[in-house]
Amino acid sequence: MGNSSTSSDKLDIDLCFTPFPVQDLDVFVNSDTLELMKNPSKWIEEIGSWIRFIQVNSALKCPEIVLNSSQFSLGLELTNDKKILDLNHAWLGQSKTTDVLSFPIIDETFFGVSNECIELGDIVISVPTAIRQAKDNNADLFRELRWLATHGLLHLLGWDHSDEVSLNKMLLIQEQLLDIRGIL
Repeated sequence: MGNSSTSSDKLDIDLCFTPFPVQDLDVFVNSDTLELMKNPSKWIEEIGSWIRFIQVNSALKCPEIVLNSSQFSLGLELTNDKKILDLNHAWLGQSKTTDVLSFPIIDETFFGVSNECIELGDIVISVPTAIRQAKDNNADLFRELRWLATHGLLHLLGWDHSDEVSLNKMLLIQEQLLDIRGIL
């Protein structure tokens, strides 16, 4: 299915990765960002470290099955505004582009065996929207893509932001996740 990474001190992440067609970029991106947009192993390492951080921090909520598992599967697609608009309309009834969509599979009621690979769901990120947001926020695309991926991952793990308090908590966790990898 995807590319996976296995080691005794790391989680096993099976990632179905759809890279962004870099020939469609209309801005210059540095080599680290270009590699991130093409190479699933970069994402496997990041996602594994983020899940592990959440697992070992008891103050952070996530489904019990996630806390007890070491094998995870998920999808990550880097796409364009048209595709994310179509997905947003089809699944959420919203006729507008967005930066990231998440399609979680598990929740607190999910039952599974902890020694099995746990399917988390899919994250879809609009690269053109990420480029605009990075520019608007005086950030680089490298950081913005990871920021959006952490946001999507938290949704896959059951986080939501139905009010300002929950949004602020979620944004703080995103900052912590990026900080463990030295991205902020």
